[in-house]
Amino acid sequence: MKANQIKPANRISEVKEYYFSRKLREIAQLNAHGADIISLGVGGPDRPPHNDVIDTLCQEAHNDGNHGYQPYTGIPELRKAFADWYKRYYSVALDPETEIQPLIGSKEGILHTTLAFVNPGDGVLIPNPGYPTYTSVSRLADARIFNYDLTEQNNWEPDFNELEKLPLNQIKLMWVNYPNMPTGHKASIGLFKRLVNFGIKHNIVIVNDNPYSFILHEQQLSILNVDGAKDIAIEMNSLSKSHNMAGWRIAMIASNPQFIQWILRVKSNIDSGQFKPMMLAAVKALNCDKSWYDNVNTLYQSRRIIAEKIMTAIGCSFDSTQAGLFLWGKIPDTETNAETLSDRILSEARVFITPGSIFGSNGTRYLRISLCASEQRLQEALTRINQMN
Repeated sequence: MKANQIKPANRISEVKEYYFSRKLREIAQLNAHGADIISLGVGGPDRPPHNDVIDTLCQEAHNDGNHGYQPYTGIPELRKAFADWYKRYYSVALDPETEIQPLIGSKEGILHTTLAFVNPGDGVLIPNPGYPTYTSVSRLADARIFNYDLTEQNNWEPDFNELEKLPLNQIKLMWVNYPNMPTGHKASIGLFKRLVNFGIKHNIVIVNDNPYSFILHEQQLSILNVDGAKDIAIEMNSLSKSHNMAGWRIAMIASNPQFIQWILRVKSNIDSGQFKPMMLAAVKALNCDKSWYDNVNTLYQSRRIIAEKIMTAIGCSFDSTQAGLFLWGKIPDTETNAETLSDRILSEARVFITPGSIFGSNGTRYLRISLCASEQRLQEALTRINQMN
């Protein structure tokens, strides 16, 4: 039998290769030919974790007893560290035994949560603009996608009047992400209260994806701060951005014990837990004092100043109060769209800036600059863009 006679599952036609997977391969090919592209695209921290975190990993990796399979629920020390972290910074009490599930990254959590709650044909509410994985995972699960608009005019928050017009009895899950990616709009307790009330009213599970609350954000907020939120809401969090541990794949999900058990039932059939030395190192990271976060934000604030100059040089307007690892800017009216402008900047200045269109149709007039590049590279990017015709 020839390979071309084999057909993939139908779901393969519903998803494309992840945008950054394709784009970074293209940039790597250009660099291989000497292009020296400055990438301001992906939000992957370029600095290492705290030295104590790395030292813990190395020390624990030398322990002969740390190399076997670990519990699907993660080690107790990690669950307790996550609970203490949430109590200390978010003022949220979580039972480490029943209300926390460690994850191999938030992207994994998106898959497990979707499979735990959504049957084929069920509806899922996904923000536009929003993280593309919400859409791709929903398609893999054969869900019906209902996009809800986030617009600058409405401060990048859901329009609840418009939501009420949807067939809400068909919808099981709603993805939200505050502080927001890609727009940088900050969380608010008022918004979280409206989301929780909406979920309770319509029996829709609300999932807040919350990895950016320590980056250029003064007050850490959780949807679980809202009274009664655990009955209907789930929150995911991660050490990728807050602790410079993106490649470590350490994250968590928190909710009521029943929701956690359902998610664990899916997860335990897909993976076999995390490396114990990494989990012990994550415990060390979660016990970093406030000076760690202050130092991280001092670095990003310096980079943010240059990113704002880049946006200004391109002719974009932006909200200077944004939080998170990115700067989101609206392109000039004279430009056709963000993708065309991004391609021109890549071609003429050898700088890659993400077009907002990859996050949904409401992003077609926006660009997103990542702060995950050194000040030197950001400054060089600014120089190159200023030299464009």
